[in-house]
Amino acid sequence: MKIILTADVSNLGESGDIVEVKDGYARNYLLPKGLAIVGTKGAQKQIETIRRVQENRRVRNLEHAHELKQQLQNLGGVTLSAKVSAQGKLFGSITPGDVVAAVRKAGGPNLDKRSVSLRGHIKSLGKHVVDVQLHPDVSANVAVQVTKEQ
Repeated sequence: MKIILTADVSNLGESGDIVEVKDGYARNYLLPKGLAIVGTKGAQKQIETIRRVQENRRVRNLEHAHELKQQLQNLGGVTLSAKVSAQGKLFGSITPGDVVAAVRKAGGPNLDKRSVSLRGHIKSLGKHVVDVQLHPDVSANVAVQVTKEQ
C-alpha cells in the first residue's frame, strides 16, 4: 500500500515521504495513529504543504538546538548523587532520566531523556561524559559528576 507519512517514523521515513508498506502495517498502525495518510492524488498535493511547514520547523529547531547547546556548555558540570554500597559501588546504574533530572536541577534546559546517550552503563562514582543529541545536526557533551548520596 502506498502511503504518505505525516510524521517522522523511525526506520521508515520523515513526514512528507511517500513510502510503500504492507497493508496490515498501514491499516492497523500508521493510519489509526495519524502517522500517515493513504497516497491518493489529492493527498500528494498536500505533500508540498507538509514539506514547506517541515522545512520552516527544521530551521527553527536548528536555531533552538544551538541555543540549548550553548546553555548546556555554560552549565559546566552537573552533579548527581546516588546510593552507594559499603564497597563503593552504585546500587543499580545511572539512567538517562537521572541525567535529565540533574541537568534540570542544575538550572539547565528541559531535555528529553531519549536524546541522552550514555557511553555504556554508569555504575561507578566519578566524572562521566554524556552525549545529548539536540538535533540531527547538533549534539552536546555534558560532564556528569556522580557522588555519594549523603
